[in-house]
Amino acid sequence: MMPLENRFTEAILRRIRARRLAQPGESAGSNAALPARINAPATVREAQFADCERVCALTSRHGQGPDSPENWQRLWRENPAILEGHATARIGWVLESSGQIVGFLGSIPLLYEYEGKTLVAAATCRLAVEPAYRASTPLLLTSFFRQKEVDLFLNASATVAAGKMMTALKADQLPQKDYDVVLFWILNARPFAKSVLERIGLNPPLASLGSAVASLVLQSDIAVRGRLPKHKPQGLSVVETSVHDLEPEMLSLWEEKTQQANLLLAKRSPEVLRWHFQPPGNRRMTKVLRCLAQGKIQGYIIVRHDGGANAGLRRSLVADLMLGSDDPRVVEALFAAACDSAIRAGSHVLEVMGFPGKIRRMLAKWKPYSRRYPACPFFYKARDRVLHQKLASEEAWYASPFDGDATLWP
Repeated sequence: MMPLENRFTEAILRRIRARRLAQPGESAGSNAALPARINAPATVREAQFADCERVCALTSRHGQGPDSPENWQRLWRENPAILEGHATARIGWVLESSGQIVGFLGSIPLLYEYEGKTLVAAATCRLAVEPAYRASTPLLLTSFFRQKEVDLFLNASATVAAGKMMTALKADQLPQKDYDVVLFWILNARPFAKSVLERIGLNPPLASLGSAVASLVLQSDIAVRGRLPKHKPQGLSVVETSVHDLEPEMLSLWEEKTQQANLLLAKRSPEVLRWHFQPPGNRRMTKVLRCLAQGKIQGYIIVRHDGGANAGLRRSLVADLMLGSDDPRVVEALFAAACDSAIRAGSHVLEVMGFPGKIRRMLAKWKPYSRRYPACPFFYKARDRVLHQKLASEEAWYASPFDGDATLWP
């Protein structure tokens, strides 16, 4: 018979590998929601700034986190895509019934580069509909896809239910392999183990007791299998700054990447990155790590430290990554520095979602743990049929949390 310690070890590791990330809005609800009985049919109309307070109350009831008039100002009046004259300032659509807002779908304009052209993209955000009115959700999505000035439609944070509706409306799942698989490294084993044990149903006292043993198991597994990015100095240095202090030299990397004719890339510039990562009321800390060789930039990584409740799991996320070449030494230096930055920020895990397979394969040397979404959260649809067909190729994508609305919120 397998020794008790070994059985416990295997059970914990199985739980970690099989963890599922809860999808926002899937099970969220509130006693403050509208009654289940429908008194009048719902109609759809374009959202206005005057709807902000009621929409924020709706999305909050459905577990989508804080929002504010100041953030609406940022998203739909201070958005670089709008200020540069490319995109229309369209907030989205609301479902209304008897004068009450019972549903909302936002649409955030973004700019992309592909084959030397600038594309106007629209990213869905904050889909929330009261349970009694969910049969009317397609009204919101069809309104989203009817935007005539949009070249590319994106949903980068789809729930399982939303994904099915996107498919029904002829949007396709992102062809970039394993986008639904999150890689992660454990930086602080005990709070991580406690969080996992609580998630599988143990009460806090038992979870606290079990985490002491589980953390020893994890620490051993991490040490023996080399499960953390390490860097040996090889003529490379990494400098950490904030998004306030982006260096002009980073422009050379963006320009180099956009010249790859068959690669779809979200537009990056100092102005776009500051707009993206500095929302009003921001609860997160974002750091930019630049890898240099003889003073010349070789690549950068942007890490968002999400923080969390004192007793909760604290995460850091690789929000963006750009490389001048596919030199494994640069990847090694950047990810080792990202781990160090996350540890200094007090995070318990560092997560990686998305990025092309060649980058994910480089990360495999550090044997990250992984978890899988219930379904791929990223869907796309191009207005032009030829463009849509081109984007069916995995090689056309460099999708990451920088795309869509995944890292836009406070």
